[in-house]
Amino acid sequence: PCHILFLGIWFGVVHLTSDIEKRAALLAEYIIDHGATVRAAAAQFGISKSTVHKDLTERLKQRDKAMWLRVRGVLEKNKAERHIRGGEATRQKYKGDTEKTDGNVSERQLL
Repeated sequence: PCHILFLGIWFGVVHLTSDIEKRAALLAEYIIDHGATVRAAAAQFGISKSTVHKDLTERLKQRDKAMWLRVRGVLEKNKAERHIRGGEATRQKYKGDTEKTDGNVSERQLL
C-alpha cells in the first residue's frame, strides 16, 4: 500500500482507496448506460484499458456485486459482438478503395 501512495505522489496525483472505488463505480455506470467497450471507457476517462479492466473485474466485484453482474453482462455482449465490429471496420476501410495494377488504377468493389 505504501508504494502505491508513493507512486501517486511521484506523478503529482494522490489516489485514495475511496477515489479508486468511486472511479470503478463511475466506469461501471458509464459502461452500463452507454453499452460501452473497455476501450471506449478508457478513452472517456483518460485511463488505460488495463486499469478499466482491473477496476471492473476486481474492485467493483468487491464493492458492488449487483452492479458488477450488470457490467459483466455488457462486457460479455461486447466480446461476443467484437468480430462483427472488426469485420465492419475492415469493410469500411476497403470500401471504394483503389488498387494499382500494372500502373493502372482500378476500383476494388467489396461486399
